[in-house]
Amino acid sequence: MKPVMNTLDIVVADISASIAFYRLLGLDFQVDPAYAEHADCGLSSGLHLMLDEEKFTEMARPGWTRANGSPPVFLAFQFDTPAEVDAKYAEIVAAGHEGSREPWDAFWGHRYATVLDPDGNGIDLYCPLPTES
Repeated sequence: MKPVMNTLDIVVADISASIAFYRLLGLDFQVDPAYAEHADCGLSSGLHLMLDEEKFTEMARPGWTRANGSPPVFLAFQFDTPAEVDAKYAEIVAAGHEGSREPWDAFWGHRYATVLDPDGNGIDLYCPLPTES
């Protein structure tokens, strides 16, 4: 049997702050009643996204330490129109989160923007640019 990659787990410093951030993107995390330091969310793609606070991760994975430097994770969220990318970027920045790259038309044919989640992970917002016919 070949393994199936079906879950992403992001280590966070503050689970409540991270849940609030990801709710701005329409994700509905449920905190585990047995472990307040763990939350999960099913995505429409079938992928499962989990958040684990550092103290939970340190307990479950002895020897784990937070990486230093550039964002350790980038997640990409696709939108239907350039206006939606621009609006979501503005909404997230207005909510007090850091914008890393304002919306722009990338040379590879996408409207693109990047914000940072509360732990400094890069969150890309994008959509294909309309093609001229």
